[in-house]
Amino acid sequence: MEHLYSVLETLLPFSWVKYDFMKNAFLAVLLLTPLFGLIGTMVVENKLAFFSDALGHSALTGIAAGMLLGIADTTLATILFAIAFAWLLNMIRRARVSASDTVISVFSSTAVALGLVLLSSQGAFAKYSTYLIGDILTIRPQEVGMLFIVFTAVILLFLAGYNRLVAMTVNMSLARTRHIPVRLLESLFVIVIAVTITVSIKWVGILLVNSLLILPAAAGRNLARNMQQYHLWALLFALTSGISGLILSYYYGFATGPAIVLVSAAFYFLTYLVQSKNRR
Repeated sequence: MEHLYSVLETLLPFSWVKYDFMKNAFLAVLLLTPLFGLIGTMVVENKLAFFSDALGHSALTGIAAGMLLGIADTTLATILFAIAFAWLLNMIRRARVSASDTVISVFSSTAVALGLVLLSSQGAFAKYSTYLIGDILTIRPQEVGMLFIVFTAVILLFLAGYNRLVAMTVNMSLARTRHIPVRLLESLFVIVIAVTITVSIKWVGILLVNSLLILPAAAGRNLARNMQQYHLWALLFALTSGISGLILSYYYGFATGPAIVLVSAAFYFLTYLVQSKNRR
């Protein structure tokens, strides 16, 4: 890690780079934002924005469940709960027993309420309330390493299944006729969403994580003319928002997560104006 710090100090001759906590946060941003940008495009195109928001809210219940079961690592407990929650929610959503948004809303509100009840009953809510807004400046080197493992695994899965995922996004029926295992890929994709959201919640925040997932992709969609451009624009907006928000929070004393979201929102509104102008 010290060697990596030295490289950053050489490449980035800025005052904030001399602090280890800023270097850790910068590395985390470089790992997290590409994931949000790439996965966000699929979330937006498959109309899963509400679904991903529900997964973020379920984190409180995952933390509470881990605490009650005596699992010391809340991240592990939250990931396991999020995977189970995502799988169950997707199964019910597929069954179409009710409107998707209704089912997701029921699960989301139940998860939030249950998590709050369990945490407050154990007197631990104050301890975990920081998860609501997150703080990427507190990330440690070993946690950056964990993010790197998740980043590598998700990118490899994304690249391996890219064409099939795009086919599912464009036309689900056509994907089935080409013998693409739609259900399996859909299940794997919601698990990837669950893991990505969960591992980032501690530093991004439950209230903001879905915004970081949706805004860069939505901004990219305003400019893109094809899927390749769509992914590249989303990736660019995500990275730029993450780095800009981190630096702005350092110099002006903002909370980092909200600063990143505001930069992402600015990109969305700017690209919306560009799109509107081009349509005229």
